[in-house]
Amino acid sequence: MRLKELSPSAALLPILLAIAPSPSSAFYLPGVAPTSYSAGDKVPLDVNHLTPALSTFDSQLHSLIAFDYYHEPFHFCRPEGGAKPLAESLGSILFGDRIMSSPFELKMAENETCKALCEVVKFDQRDAKFVNRRIQQNYNMNWLIDGLPAGQLNRDPHTNTEFYTTGFSLGSLEKEKPRLHNHYDILVDYHIAGPNKYRVVGVLVQPSSRKDSKILGNGKADCGNAAESLELSESGETAVAWTYSVFWRESPTAWATRWDKYLHVFDPRIHWFSLINSAVIVTFLVGLVGMILLRALRKDIARYNRLDTVNLDDLSGTEVGVEDGVQEDSGWKLVHGDVFRPPKHILLLSVFLGNGAQLLAMTGITIAFALLGFLSPSNRGSLGTVMILLYTLFGFIGGYVSARTYKSFGGESWKKNIALTPFLIPFVVFGMFFLLNLFLWGKHSSGAVPFTTMLVIVGIWFVISVPLSFAGSWIGFKQPAIQPPVRTNQIPRQIPPSAGYIRPIPSMLLVGILPFGAIFVELYFIMNSIWFDKFYYMFGFLFLCYGLMVMTCGAVTVLMVYFLLCSENYHWHWRAFFTAGACAFYVFANAMLYWVSNLKLGNFTSGMLYIGYSALVSFLFFILTGTIGFFSSWMFVHKIYSSIKVD
Repeated sequence: MRLKELSPSAALLPILLAIAPSPSSAFYLPGVAPTSYSAGDKVPLDVNHLTPALSTFDSQLHSLIAFDYYHEPFHFCRPEGGAKPLAESLGSILFGDRIMSSPFELKMAENETCKALCEVVKFDQRDAKFVNRRIQQNYNMNWLIDGLPAGQLNRDPHTNTEFYTTGFSLGSLEKEKPRLHNHYDILVDYHIAGPNKYRVVGVLVQPSSRKDSKILGNGKADCGNAAESLELSESGETAVAWTYSVFWRESPTAWATRWDKYLHVFDPRIHWFSLINSAVIVTFLVGLVGMILLRALRKDIARYNRLDTVNLDDLSGTEVGVEDGVQEDSGWKLVHGDVFRPPKHILLLSVFLGNGAQLLAMTGITIAFALLGFLSPSNRGSLGTVMILLYTLFGFIGGYVSARTYKSFGGESWKKNIALTPFLIPFVVFGMFFLLNLFLWGKHSSGAVPFTTMLVIVGIWFVISVPLSFAGSWIGFKQPAIQPPVRTNQIPRQIPPSAGYIRPIPSMLLVGILPFGAIFVELYFIMNSIWFDKFYYMFGFLFLCYGLMVMTCGAVTVLMVYFLLCSENYHWHWRAFFTAGACAFYVFANAMLYWVSNLKLGNFTSGMLYIGYSALVSFLFFILTGTIGFFSSWMFVHKIYSSIKVD
């Protein structure tokens, strides 16, 4: 997933001006500082992995497996001395980026035509079949020049505006037969920033297939005729000559806005209308829930307090008429002696809540950073890196919340709580991630996370997050337990049968769909950016949707807990967690619907990867939303039972 909020430099400009030490010096965040070239300076062209893209025939994605650029069957030319990997961030590696050096030679503002990359290479039958299959699946090549992705020029039919799409096709289909692109016309836009100071502001690549290209020696080549395309034979050997041309074009685009042409939104009015519609519905829903609860609770509390007055007068021997039909306790007051009874499996619940609070803090801070423009698309992988580091640092929050909750509900196995909080959920997530990574290793995919990177993640976890979680747990257990406002009876009260909509499954299905309704539009754009390797930059929309989701989760769960207590069922703890967490079921169901409508995965590995990653995201979403629902309900229950008089 790629990211940006408007233009990175525009968002950062006020901050940069504020922290600049003097007019003659400046400070830039990593990955944001511009690079200026002089005429004739070498401009490096780096290559990234090959990724599947939407098919031009059925507009569906046919694979999820990315391949390293220098994967042997492709036979791409390597630089002298071998390709060298470029330093990448942790998030960039996890998202599958594998950036390497290349043999392309680009010199600033110097046009060059028909250059040879290397000597003629030969494809045997097996490699030809592999590459043809990738062409049929519409794989894209991904290059980088000065941090900008090479793309292709497109035009929006609705607004008639031009924009760049990242990546360009490995080959094309002519009469349903694959043709390999072996020649590249590289068009680089530059902006003059000062005397002999040039900055790259745009990169386009126009690939073509040329059967009769020839290598002449000394870096020269005969690029042949584009009318005769190159087909890799699957019954014999095929010779291929790799060639390219470079054309430089002066552009008025400033360096600060060079990413804008990559961040195009098709008909943004649909996005706005959908967001406004969701916001109106959610606001109306939350307001309606709040109004109903306030009116009902005021009447309940007034009735219960009048009943206490009647009972006291009866005990003193005074005759008082029973008003408004108040005869005896009913509704949620009846369970005041059991509502704060510790739930079953409190250890597991506290661990879930600790990790949920950790996730809640991480997602909120990450979205806020992205909204303020701190996560620039030129700093690849910054989103993943920030998420991992924040989740690691917020281990203190997870340990504190888990310990405080566990102690408040009378838990005694404090050692198990301290040990399980930083290990249980991360172990499940890492184990599932490692299992899915085995499928990628088996396919020799560049998306497979290297084993050394996994060791680094585990090391970071043990060195930073686990000690912080232990410290948070220690402080949490040192704090006084949160005392309930009423006493708990020694003998549990019998629970009467519940109505249909109060039962677990119907209530979860009813309540879970409402928070999902607040985010499903934005979820579609996020899934597009993940699976189609697009830039996601609409963090303003995401921030609003995140806030609406939190509000909806809290409101509807509180309403369901109120109905549950009115039916004299005091087992609200796990019900609140599962009822709000049921939103994850709809997230997973939406992912399956997205598979049917937008993906046509042609192999078992791609299907397993999609289901596995969707299940992993849904599980984390379950922990997150369940935590929101539980703490909203806990505060609600404390509030209403502290407002009534109980003997």
